[in-house]
Amino acid sequence: MSVIYRNIQEIVGPLIFLTNEHDVQYGEIVKIESEDGKTRSGQVVKMNEKVIVIEVFETTKGLSRENSKIFFTEDTFKVRISENDMFGRTFNSLGRPFNIYTKKILSTDVISDLELDIYGAPINPYSREYPSEVIQTGISVIDGLFTLIRGQKLPIFSAQGLPHNKLAAQIVTQAKVLTEESFLIIFCGIGIIEDEAINFLKAFRESGNIQNIISFINFASDPIMERLIIPRVALTTAEYFAFEKEMHVLVVLIDMTNYAEALRELSSAKEEIPSRKGYPGYLYSDLASIYERTGKLKGKKGSITQIPILTMPNDDISHPIPDTTGYITEGQLVLNRDLNNKGIYPPFEVLASISRLMKDAIGKNTTREDHADLSSQILASYSDALEARDILSVVGEDGLNYDQKALLDFGDDFEKKFLNQGTSENRNFNDTFSIAWEVLSNLSRNQLFRIHQEFIENYYIP
Repeated sequence: MSVIYRNIQEIVGPLIFLTNEHDVQYGEIVKIESEDGKTRSGQVVKMNEKVIVIEVFETTKGLSRENSKIFFTEDTFKVRISENDMFGRTFNSLGRPFNIYTKKILSTDVISDLELDIYGAPINPYSREYPSEVIQTGISVIDGLFTLIRGQKLPIFSAQGLPHNKLAAQIVTQAKVLTEESFLIIFCGIGIIEDEAINFLKAFRESGNIQNIISFINFASDPIMERLIIPRVALTTAEYFAFEKEMHVLVVLIDMTNYAEALRELSSAKEEIPSRKGYPGYLYSDLASIYERTGKLKGKKGSITQIPILTMPNDDISHPIPDTTGYITEGQLVLNRDLNNKGIYPPFEVLASISRLMKDAIGKNTTREDHADLSSQILASYSDALEARDILSVVGEDGLNYDQKALLDFGDDFEKKFLNQGTSENRNFNDTFSIAWEVLSNLSRNQLFRIHQEFIENYYIP
């Protein structure tokens, strides 16, 4: 039997404060009935012996302290999931299908009796299986230099004004596994504006791959509590299809900075002691509760792969959000403003990027036998090319030797041909490797010191 409260102690922003008069559960869902008869939902976000704090999913506008009723449901937030009724559809923060243009909930709800707790259970490290299979994104920089592995969490660090939205849409529409196994992509937009959401869904439809995509959208105008719920709704859906239906699932989360800002706003409203830059001290553990819902399980054929995308405030990679994310995840891909200003897309700063799991998953049986050597050589040569550019600015072209001039040509070719790619250009691994050898042909054979001789003999273009 549910417990009913009839008097609200205080309303502060999205929070309702009650005098604690019963044994309440943390995370318990409540129903709030206003004096006009309308019902809205909320969740217990803080409690002690004296006070219960409830975060309202919708707005608190119109709630009366004296005439509202609070019903404690003795249950946690659950999302309804269907095996056959979700593909190609768009859902809101609470997992309800809705019209993205009108924001109205559709009458055709998910037809299923299956409801799952959005907080799930953490994956036991002992139960994890080491990732060993690749996902092809169709983007040369990722596939060739920082290969995405099934079960990996590989974030993209961007900044305001950089084309991370285009990149996210391209990954969602192009990503595929190299086997005949079932593959699903879940797109989760967190705190995005309406125009961005419409552009995303338009790109998904035009790709012809919409039937393999499930979209969850949270608008910037939505309540902050919904911003904190939506990635967990998306990941709960991913866990069902990965571990119950044995599918390989790629989850793209954009923008995690909006999630962290909502977390900070809620923490401030609860009057918690702030940590770095005003973010709560539990930022690390909270982000980990999202990122760590990724991987492969022993005895299960499915997997969950995550690409969280975040914008670095003030282009600062040491900001708490990217800094914390980098500690939890298995690599990072960083976008560069200078490359973007040069018209290069996608503008990856390759020397600041890394994929920590690719070394054990690439090679003859998955991508190609020369993949590891190519990746290592390109990164080393590009580093040398950037150094040669610095020397050029000091001594001029006449002060450079033959190898340094070759490095300059390689650096220019690498950025224009390998890095630079159309927003709808889908390159497979062989295309990527062919372009890689083409740009390396600017260098002499003796400069390819990281590539085995047999690969040079087979692939070098004189």
